[in-house]
Amino acid sequence: MPLPEPAPARFWMRYAAWSLDAVCLLPWIALLGAAPLQRAMSEALASFRQLSASMGQLMESALAQGQTPLAMALASLSDPHLLADIDRLESALFTLLLLPPALYALLACVYSLGFERSHWQATPGKRVLGLQVVRVDGGAMTLGTAMQRFLAAGLSWISLNLGHALAAFAPYLALHDRLSRTRVLADSPGLPAWAKAWLWAQLAAGLFACLWLFSWMQSAMQAALDGALGGM
Repeated sequence: MPLPEPAPARFWMRYAAWSLDAVCLLPWIALLGAAPLQRAMSEALASFRQLSASMGQLMESALAQGQTPLAMALASLSDPHLLADIDRLESALFTLLLLPPALYALLACVYSLGFERSHWQATPGKRVLGLQVVRVDGGAMTLGTAMQRFLAAGLSWISLNLGHALAAFAPYLALHDRLSRTRVLADSPGLPAWAKAWLWAQLAAGLFACLWLFSWMQSAMQAALDGALGGM
């Protein structure tokens, strides 16, 4: 009995493969970014605490002088200590927000090019799900095509993932597939049960992380407010 022809991989199968690959890269991102991210987090927390204290002092001074809210706001904008605290906080947040994606992009480039140009023609995450990346004519990618595909994937990300979402509709090609003239093929059309469970686990983890972040931000803001009011 002949084996079925590979079919285009659809969105959720491709996402499951990408998330498996991302998990493989996370330890390396943590290893390379641990020191600068720790410093940035310490700086952000210290700046936030100092900013809260500075704002409390400004509020206390403004109330003692009978200033209006507008005058207090204008004084805040010209206070050099407050502006310095804001600059420190912005710098720390910039590192925290941009360093992990930058490290991921660098590592993912080496990872993707290496594996998708190998005899597997797929990263480990794709391979375990039976996916393969090929040219539109079915042949293996050249190094130039693989690099073009990786760079084009950046457009799929900066388009708020609309480029990736194109893979949810026939002919199941993401933006970077179209630009690099490549395809992702699947040995079988459906997700295995373990991959579906993996997707549900990610959803649950994402919801938990959002709730934790909301609770932490609420506690931090309350602590800052209490600190500002406590100094008055």
